[in-house]
Amino acid sequence: MVKSPKHENRLIDKACEVKYIFLVLVSITFILGGCGTPKPQVVVKEKSLPSWYTNPPLSNATELYALGEGRDKKEAIAEALSYMASTLSLSISSNYSAKTEVREGRINSSDGVYKSDITSQVQALRISSYEVLNAESLGFKHYAVLIKSNKEKLFKSMLHELDQKFKLIKSAQNSLKNASALDKLFFYKTQKKNLQTLPNTLIVMNVLNPSFEGDEYIRKTQGISTAYQDIVQNISFSIFSNDLATNLKSAIAKGISEKRLKIKMSKGAMDFSIYVSNNIEKAQAYGFWLARSEITIKTKDYRGVIVGSNTLQIIGQSSQSFAIAKQNVAFKFNTLIEKEGIFKVLGLDI
Repeated sequence: MVKSPKHENRLIDKACEVKYIFLVLVSITFILGGCGTPKPQVVVKEKSLPSWYTNPPLSNATELYALGEGRDKKEAIAEALSYMASTLSLSISSNYSAKTEVREGRINSSDGVYKSDITSQVQALRISSYEVLNAESLGFKHYAVLIKSNKEKLFKSMLHELDQKFKLIKSAQNSLKNASALDKLFFYKTQKKNLQTLPNTLIVMNVLNPSFEGDEYIRKTQGISTAYQDIVQNISFSIFSNDLATNLKSAIAKGISEKRLKIKMSKGAMDFSIYVSNNIEKAQAYGFWLARSEITIKTKDYRGVIVGSNTLQIIGQSSQSFAIAKQNVAFKFNTLIEKEGIFKVLGLDI
């Protein structure tokens, strides 16, 4: 029997269909079999924490201990130092009670405010004497350290820094013997500001070393304060001006008086002269009167030496008259003194 071409084609198509079905069944079996196979689990062994981290030593009468954590060793040490300062401030708060607080000659019986000031002082304390006992990475971006500071060593480092500070002050005082009163005023004003936290520093040092008494440093600080007050009480200024700057003198006098300095005509090593001049140009623009002023200020000592100077460009304006525009210059000049301060306007480094 002879098969027709058409019949053969049907057989071929049938065979291809069977083959396709077989391949699909094999693929499904493989996929299902793969899904059924359990995947191996990766077990990460939990890292045990070191004993110094879980049970750190406590601070005692001679040593301060602190833990710190961070993304790296440097950050962890910084946190540990901050915590150590906090521990020290708590020790001070529990061992010290201020009965009175003196602020600019006034007495305030608030213990809480004073203790807060002490705590702030300790928090800002630079603990330079310490050692890292342990340091270890606890995981990804997680570092821990344990540090220790010996109280006696910390006390000695603070005492050394204090002695060095007063040694530098004494050296600077000796070099100021021939300086002007304004230079001396600036020096003592700066030192008073730098020594504002000294009482709290002495309290910290007393906690670290109960036998320490800071009377010597208190006396030195009082000497600086006395020297500053003597200059303030004896220094004086006299003010001169040209005709166009007459209305500026009152603003300068007001600014100086607010600094508790005297205005008087006198001659001597503690007396200074302020010369203020004003050069005004008249102009009009967009319906306004303009007073373009160039104000020059020079301060001289009793020998006639210029110790400070400044030049200001101020434009006064008015829609009514040039006279009012000139008044506006004086108003802006006064506002500038209130904003910037009299010494900056005068060009004095005080």
